[in-house]
Amino acid sequence: MKAVIVSTAYPMRGGIAQYTAILYKYLSLSHKVKVFSFKRQYPEFLFPGKTQYETSEPAYRIPDADNRIAVDSINPFNWFFTALKIRKEKPDLLIYKYWIPFFAPCFFTIAFFVKMFSNTKVLFICDNVLPHEKRFGDVFLTKLAFSTADFFLVQSKTVEMDLKLLNKKNKPYVFTPHPLYNIFGDKVEKNEARKFIKKEYGRDTANDKVILFFGYIRKYKGLLNLLDAMPDVLKKENVKLLIAGEFYDDEKPYREKIEKLKLQDSVLLISDFLPDDRIKYFFSAADCVVLPYLNATQSGIVQICYFYDKPVIATNVGGIGEVVIDGKTGLLVEPNNNGMLSEAIIKFFGSNLENEFSSNIEKEKLRYTWEEYVKQLETLTTKERN
Repeated sequence: MKAVIVSTAYPMRGGIAQYTAILYKYLSLSHKVKVFSFKRQYPEFLFPGKTQYETSEPAYRIPDADNRIAVDSINPFNWFFTALKIRKEKPDLLIYKYWIPFFAPCFFTIAFFVKMFSNTKVLFICDNVLPHEKRFGDVFLTKLAFSTADFFLVQSKTVEMDLKLLNKKNKPYVFTPHPLYNIFGDKVEKNEARKFIKKEYGRDTANDKVILFFGYIRKYKGLLNLLDAMPDVLKKENVKLLIAGEFYDDEKPYREKIEKLKLQDSVLLISDFLPDDRIKYFFSAADCVVLPYLNATQSGIVQICYFYDKPVIATNVGGIGEVVIDGKTGLLVEPNNNGMLSEAIIKFFGSNLENEFSSNIEKEKLRYTWEEYVKQLETLTTKERN
């Protein structure tokens, strides 16, 4: 099979670019694959972070010959010419990674012209069907993009339910869980990881219990709730909250809350995007990872946690409860319930659950392999349609 993936990829940065690289790696073991990545993902005035581009070498790099930096998300002329370039590849399958409707007009236009007078089929891999932060027109734009689809792959039951609402023509789809992020390097000893963080970032966690909040900081991820829960945690346990992630929100309310709650000595904030080669140190340094999301469809962070055998304390929203097994690989609480969140953190440390949960994760994560993920994708897209 010849496949073309249209998605964020290097030199763009972030979880979706990392996912695209891993998908290319495993899909290209049996198929001829090329990636058409973005040269402009968002207009600068719409991008909430510091930069859209990698500032260091990625953990896994798609070979330059197979990574065409081509797509401009806001230039319709570019969409047409990109479609012509993809047509020349004569792909059997065009694969989109879909997460927000902003890209729907671009994806629709490219797919429309690629499919014209060709046998190319289109697969949408849906992180979301509708976004976390909903806006007017989301449903219309998503329907527009999906009108070109032949297949869908969803990675959580929540996204599956959203798809069923829009997939009126019952186009084939498969549900298969998001596989592990396995490209950031093997875990290191906890003490070694903490020494690295102290040396490189000046944050000392050597003799502390450490919980990690990792990733882009946005309102729906619930960091403010976690900060509100910390005073009750500190009454029972000497815990440090290590926050590692770039602000995609106004950071002032977060810093003000840290000061108001007198958490300056207990919250270690590294407000920056972490290069791929440093991620292993943060997960290895933590005793557990906390995901206090207010809403979600799924979280790739869990798949990093599982690679490093790290227990997860999370809110039971979206597909997170499908992956985090309460009382076995982590603890689940209600969203927007700071009391339950603090009690779960206290229970985790008070009952010494780290080793038990980590041992369970070693077995559970065998379900989330890229080999199985690609097998499901192949089965879906090569079988005869009714």
